[in-house]
Amino acid sequence: MEKAVILKRGKEESLQRFHPWIFSGAIQRIEGSPEEGDTVTVYTNDHRFIARGHIQAGSITVRVLTFKDEPITYDFYLNRISIAYKLRTSIGIAENPTNDTYRLIHGEGDNLPGLIVDIYGDTAVMQAHSVGMHINREQIARALKETLGSRLNNIYYKSDTTLPYKADIDKSNYYLSGGNASNISIENGLRFHIDWLRGQKTGFFVDQRENRSLLEKYAKGRKLLNMFCYTGGFSIYALRGGAELVHSVDSSSKAIDLTNANVAINFPNDTRHAAYAEDAFDYLERMGNNYDLIILDPPAFAKHRDSLRNALVGYRRLNAKAIEKIQPGGIIFTFSCSQVVSKENFRTAVFTAAAMAKRNVRILHQLTQPADHPVNIYHPEGEYLKGLVLYVE
Repeated sequence: MEKAVILKRGKEESLQRFHPWIFSGAIQRIEGSPEEGDTVTVYTNDHRFIARGHIQAGSITVRVLTFKDEPITYDFYLNRISIAYKLRTSIGIAENPTNDTYRLIHGEGDNLPGLIVDIYGDTAVMQAHSVGMHINREQIARALKETLGSRLNNIYYKSDTTLPYKADIDKSNYYLSGGNASNISIENGLRFHIDWLRGQKTGFFVDQRENRSLLEKYAKGRKLLNMFCYTGGFSIYALRGGAELVHSVDSSSKAIDLTNANVAINFPNDTRHAAYAEDAFDYLERMGNNYDLIILDPPAFAKHRDSLRNALVGYRRLNAKAIEKIQPGGIIFTFSCSQVVSKENFRTAVFTAAAMAKRNVRILHQLTQPADHPVNIYHPEGEYLKGLVLYVE
């Protein structure tokens, strides 16, 4: 019997607009006893084909892979990955001698929901966010090797923290291919140690590449504070941009070690930089008025809609303190990477923070994720990274 999902009457409307998620409330019944991660065919209530995708437990019951009546085979993955790679080469991100760090597959943005692949030199780090992509990881790895050829020597599978926690599967991280990998990659001519074995996400926040470049242009002669520095990306760009001093702060001592290592590999013995393992709010409270350029790039304050209210309180508090403490004429780069926090939510939180601090504030730039993190026009939820560059009088 075919593994199929039958929708309730009228619930196909979002799929007719090519939105790639099917929520549990839209489903009339499920046929053929599919297991989590299986490929299912989706039909309207009057049994017309409308989509095919991976089924999973939870509110998003099906992640749609295709709206065509086509099989999900190796050739399907090869075609989608090849299209994604051509996009990156056409915009100058892949096959760039000064930049070998980029996102190759960005889930729904590349019509492969549940799959993330980041490239670091000759290594691909793959993350599955759905059981379906986990089941197909070997096929995906083979398609990656066929697409990138000799440019790719290692594929590391890292999904222990991204797969559904209730799924009854082995969540071990391991090399699908290769394993003798250098962990140093290049971003815009700067070198970074990438810890894909133990670091957050795939080992580096690739999505801030263009925003780091923008910061570099503002750094000359400024005293910079990089809050939630992780591996120090913004700090290294600021040093290259001619900052007078750079202080990096993160609550993780391991992140501070990585930041210091990245500073050392690019600017050995540079006395302009210092790093501190300390809680961000504690540091902001005691820091005084020492800085005229501050970066606020916190981890996601809200991963689920039920935590949105508390997250917005956190953004207001964080930004209010930075706006209050920064020197006159200072610049703040402030971000939210929470998908459930809309641009409007974030702007309102920052506007409220400015009012709380009683400073005159202007917006210089409105920032988002770079082109290798594309947003599917039918899936606006994919625009997760929001940023503002503020000038504080």
